[in-house]
Amino acid sequence: MTAAAVRRVVVTGMGVVSSIGIGLGDFTEGLRSGRIGARRATSFDVTGFPSELVGEVAGFEPERWIDDPSRLGRASQFAVAAAAMAVEGVDLDYLRARRALISIGTTNAQSQDVDAIATTAVLDSPERMDPAIARRVTSQGIPNDIARSLGLSNVDSYVIGTACSAGNYGIGDGVDAIRLGEADFALCGGADAASRRTFAAFHRLGLVAPDACRPFDAGRKGIITGEGAGVLLLEDLESALARGAHIYAEVLGYGLNCDGVDPVAPTRESVARCIRLALDDAGVKPSEVGFISAHGTGTKTNDITECNAIRDVYGDSPPPVVALKSMLGHAMGAASSIAAIGCVAAMNDGFIPPTANHREMDPECAIDCVPNAAVSAQVDIVQNNGFAFGGDNAVVVLGRYDRSSR
Repeated sequence: MTAAAVRRVVVTGMGVVSSIGIGLGDFTEGLRSGRIGARRATSFDVTGFPSELVGEVAGFEPERWIDDPSRLGRASQFAVAAAAMAVEGVDLDYLRARRALISIGTTNAQSQDVDAIATTAVLDSPERMDPAIARRVTSQGIPNDIARSLGLSNVDSYVIGTACSAGNYGIGDGVDAIRLGEADFALCGGADAASRRTFAAFHRLGLVAPDACRPFDAGRKGIITGEGAGVLLLEDLESALARGAHIYAEVLGYGLNCDGVDPVAPTRESVARCIRLALDDAGVKPSEVGFISAHGTGTKTNDITECNAIRDVYGDSPPPVVALKSMLGHAMGAASSIAAIGCVAAMNDGFIPPTANHREMDPECAIDCVPNAAVSAQVDIVQNNGFAFGGDNAVVVLGRYDRSSR
């Protein structure tokens, strides 16, 4: 396919389930106000851990979107709800008559169900395992549950397991499918549920903050684990215009790479290369980017490496670099897709979200992190970073849709 024939990809729907808001409106207000989602965990026992805080989704009522929530694990419930929000107002018969891609990134999938199975096996007899839990534990169930819930049958559906960058990987897959005409629309993003297993694993790595996630801060001590889902409806520009769809943004491009140098430590050169790949694919100059949504975990190594890589690409005066995990917690495989929705929401509403919990900038980071309070700004292009263990890097570039450029 020639470059001239490549379809432009636009965002025509967004659904989000997060610790700071459920649904686009509440979520956007949470970002603007610097709402903190960390609270004492209620979905699993945190007794004996140094920290009790999790970016847990509160007030989630799956019955609003799912006929029988007991069929689904918590991650699938989040994903199905987010997908239903993303297609709200779209004629489902229109979607059912078209080819679809459903690409969902995840780190731990139905991790709470895995915990339940493990607990039963260790503390009880396997014969007493609830078969409903065993049936819903597979990670592939997440996109399949979306397809089933929406009645989509002409669909390719799969899970991407690239850990904390998986949501951006899912978006990239959707972009490819639409650009090349392999799908008419895509539902893509990420979903994960908090669990004791994940909580314990990050404590064992010494990466959990005791009180708050403070990206780029001199006193930062790590992440706050979280959960949620972010699903975007993508389609090609011409079909969106033909059906009179509301266009939230355009996906200008993305970049992926994997360095595989270290199981957990990010690599500056690889991160910088991934950023360049995304900007090149988007046809965007660094000077055109209004702000960067950082991976921004709040760990010592990640924050410094990411900031250095950004300066390698942008020079000594990069645009504002914000860390939404300071508010949301780290939603694992859902993190970058939720952040992508946050980027679009901020672009459309005319603000740059803050990095919450900030006290003193680490001189080794030395960026404008928009500390503690959102700022009003007209932004046309945003870069959304997602980096993962194993060197799985993914960067997505999103832009305001310009109707005059049709």
